[in-house]
Amino acid sequence: MKTFSSIDEILDFAMDSEQQAVDFYTDLAEKMKNPEMKEVFLEFAREEVSHKARLQRIKDEGVFDMKIENDVKDLKIADYVVNTKPVEDLEYADALILAMKKEKAAFKLYTTLSERTENLELKKAFKVLAVEESRHKLRFELEYDEYVMREN
Repeated sequence: MKTFSSIDEILDFAMDSEQQAVDFYTDLAEKMKNPEMKEVFLEFAREEVSHKARLQRIKDEGVFDMKIENDVKDLKIADYVVNTKPVEDLEYADALILAMKKEKAAFKLYTTLSERTENLELKKAFKVLAVEESRHKLRFELEYDEYVMREN
């Protein structure tokens, strides 16, 4: 992972990661033929926008008022599914796999960032974001379990 020399560099890196997630979910939504699934992925893009805005607020105002919630259950489905790539006519199951993997990577990013900073308030902010990303992953795993694994 990159070495950072300031809190602003860490926050910029995290905001860039959130923007990549926004772009990812927006692109995934455009590939969905089912309007309901398109809306699900657009909703995730909006959530990632709010994460980016929260990080920007921390950077601009030094506001770290984030409450750490309980850890989120992990079904570990993302650990056992085969990687897939975003293609034009993506199957629903493959879209869920992509989303699970993306959220798992985001969780690891925020966990690592929280471990690498000595600023206690920023550490807490990254832990909160890690929990939110793990919650997103759980939503995709539950969806995968309900609509993909049970059909097979």
